Amino acid sequence: MTDVDANLHLAQDPTADALLSSDPFALLTGMLLDQQFPMEHAFAGPAKILARFGTLEPGAIAAAEPVAFADLCATPPAIHRYGRSMAGRLQALAAHVCEHYDGDAERIWTTAKGTPELLARLEALPGFGAQKARIFASLLGKQLGVRPRGWREAIGPYAAPGTFRSVADVVDPESLAKVRAFKKQAKAAAKSAAAEG
Repeated sequence: MTDVDANLHLAQDPTADALLSSDPFALLTGMLLDQQFPMEHAFAGPAKILARFGTLEPGAIAAAEPVAFADLCATPPAIHRYGRSMAGRLQALAAHVCEHYDGDAERIWTTAKGTPELLARLEALPGFGAQKARIFASLLGKQLGVRPRGWREAIGPYAAPGTFRSVADVVDPESLAKVRAFKKQAKAAAKSAAAEG
């Protein structure tokens, strides 16, 4: 990991968080799973996969037999509410990392020449997109020390200091509760705006 002292607390589970802190592809996998599912359960997913599959090596995941891998991911407790479809996305993500970064997920951010390139690389990942790319880049900046010149300005609100908007701001149970409250409020505001429109 870029910051050798990385001590993430995204899953709120010591074993899962130790894996996220030491394995870049595990962290990328947790970010992929962080949608339509409680954040801490999403980031616990990589540890479940490692325990069941035996490795998080992107080449092995990409090469896994799709139905068997989907079964593994959907077995209770599943890695996600939509375990089977997420298994397919995870295999696509692993294949992308193998094809473009020689199986080394950390190269996505360690070899990027600035924040614009980093965001472009993240947006190109299967299962990501503009918002998820910005959240992940913010996580890299705030908790792993990946801070190219002008990173906060390029990333936008998720990179703002002292906020509790996303997983990038989760460092303990209290901050997780604050992020959850922010998301709930934002969702309610969006729903209200849609009703008025």
